[in-house]
Amino acid sequence: MISMFLVGILAALALITRAGVALVERRYPAQGQAIEVNGGSINLVDIGPRDVRLPPLLLLHGASSNLEAMRRPLGDMLAQRHRVLLADRPGHGWSPRDREEDSTPAVQARMLDEALARLGIDRVILVVHSWSGALGLRMALDFPDRVVGLVMLAPVAYPWRGGVGQYNAAVTTPVVGPLLAHTITLPLGLALMGPGARGVFAPQEMPDDFVAQSATALLLRPREFLANARDLVTLKQAVIEQAPRYGEIKAPVTIIAGDADKTVYTDIHSRPLAQVIPQTRLIVLPGLGHMVQNAVPDLVVGEVERMVAALAPTAAAEP
Repeated sequence: MISMFLVGILAALALITRAGVALVERRYPAQGQAIEVNGGSINLVDIGPRDVRLPPLLLLHGASSNLEAMRRPLGDMLAQRHRVLLADRPGHGWSPRDREEDSTPAVQARMLDEALARLGIDRVILVVHSWSGALGLRMALDFPDRVVGLVMLAPVAYPWRGGVGQYNAAVTTPVVGPLLAHTITLPLGLALMGPGARGVFAPQEMPDDFVAQSATALLLRPREFLANARDLVTLKQAVIEQAPRYGEIKAPVTIIAGDADKTVYTDIHSRPLAQVIPQTRLIVLPGLGHMVQNAVPDLVVGEVERMVAALAPTAAAEP
């Protein structure tokens, strides 16, 4: 009797989740264009003026988010003067991925490089946040001719003590993970989404409209929630493998981080990275938390402009 009751509850939750997914996707439909690559497709929004003399800016979001997290306010501000490409990382937003193993920075770097090639874009300046710090570094390592500059916001770069949360480990467990994702994740996540986002912003205040404007609810769809958890549980081993190569990076690097970031600790990631890559400009702000692009967008825009200006003579000299 109890087992039948439990099955009934799970079935009801699965139906609620399916209906919820339909509502979320209706509220936040796909933007931009889908670019087919090996292993899935990349959803990309292309905004701002074209200037063939300068490389476009490719903005890459972190974990538990999508391209909208980099669009407002940062992407829109940069697009006033530059061509800005906003991409959903594979498995996130409207970029599906076909294989579970495509969770690592190495594979996602390859997929993004292929997407840029299909668009006919030779070089980009990367602007990356959090999880995508590891992705930006991997792109600079594996595709050095593509990445001419790297602006990093509270980036992940090195292994850390501990894991990434028991719920992520549970969601990546066979059978149990998909069951959780297709039943309780969406209804429970809708209740916890706001408090969770506020914790990432701390000690800064989260804008009242952030959750709605950033389409955060897309994360609660089962396929994206599973992909996000997989990204997180495989990240530590990925940075262990790629960190010894960071000294090979020749592109200029700017890092902006805060000493109050409790999500990605600056002393573990940003400071050691700046010591390994000599051509790094490191800016550590007192009292700044994890959401750099929201807390100090004017500073980020200024640092991107600084890098663009430094690269402009080289870009103008190339055919």
